Amino acid sequence: VPDRILLKADILTPEEYEVIKRHPAIGYEILKPLFENKNILDGVLYHHERYDGTGFPEGLKKEDIPLFGRIIGVADAIEAMTAERPYRAKLSKEEVIEELERNAGKQFDPDIAKIGIKIMEDGNG
Repeated sequence: VPDRILLKADILTPEEYEVIKRHPAIGYEILKPLFENKNILDGVLYHHERYDGTGFPEGLKKEDIPLFGRIIGVADAIEAMTAERPYRAKLSKEEVIEELERNAGKQFDPDIAKIGIKIMEDGNG
């Protein structure tokens, strides 16, 4: 994803959001010749799927999302929430836990969200 989009402080245009939505498939294609492990490739391709089916690239839901996609989706969200971004300050540990709790069963696999919460509570996040 170009820095002009990734680091943009304003709301993305529909065209910019389409560029964002392509990055899992692009990453998958780049890594495919380098990794034989399907789990790694699934994690890259499906980490923006949402447990409720509203994610991308395929709109998969629940256990139709490969396990590594669900795991990396939670890890990626935690990283995004705990990092400083041009469009917002990083969230506190408590705010991250609240987001994981609020989005368990919607954005995140509830069981994996619980693990993310435990990691944050234990101070490892």
